[in-house]
Amino acid sequence: MSDEQRLELEAEPAAAGDLAGEQIEVLRAFTNVLAERGELLGLIGPLELPRLWTRHVLNSAIMAPLLQEGQRVADIGTGGGMPGLVLAIVRPDVQFRLIEPMERRCAWLNEQIEELGLSNAEVLRGRAEEYHDAFEVDVVTARAVTALRKLVPITAPLLRDGGEMIFLKGTGVDAEIEAAKKQLSKFKMRRPSVEILGEGILDETTRVFRATVERVRTQS
Repeated sequence: MSDEQRLELEAEPAAAGDLAGEQIEVLRAFTNVLAERGELLGLIGPLELPRLWTRHVLNSAIMAPLLQEGQRVADIGTGGGMPGLVLAIVRPDVQFRLIEPMERRCAWLNEQIEELGLSNAEVLRGRAEEYHDAFEVDVVTARAVTALRKLVPITAPLLRDGGEMIFLKGTGVDAEIEAAKKQLSKFKMRRPSVEILGEGILDETTRVFRATVERVRTQS
């Protein structure tokens, strides 16, 4: 990393160690290489270095406590690694499938998985819809992919019965839920809610949309 980049990269917040625990060195390594190469590869914007930890890395890591040991997670549109790769780093006890349609981003994710020594993550190139009949998972995650009315139909079929959506969302999430009522009902998504994470931990709190799929079972 050049001297100029070191000056621009946000200092590691104190919360990073609390959120990553024993995985902090791995998370640092990922953040540093993302700072070095992320803009060149089109993974982050040119103005993101001064808020890379806060806005991107820890914004993703704050979701980690919502996952349970041994769960299978599909992260949709992983891109540069948020939130799926970050979560795979801080939760080595959870299995991740990182679904990403762009070849160069898949190459980046595979490279990072190898270099960071992660054994709990694999990359699947394509769109979520292409994997509807391939497998089911316990949780689907996504960040900055699309509005709920579009996101629910492409992710709900990936969930097992009783599985959960956990999506990072912005301040307009309540309006998104209202606009997605039809889709939430069609795909049997129950108890939609919004949680605010990071209060007292991060400078910027994070909104998370959660809902659980409960499909109607036919009686034999």
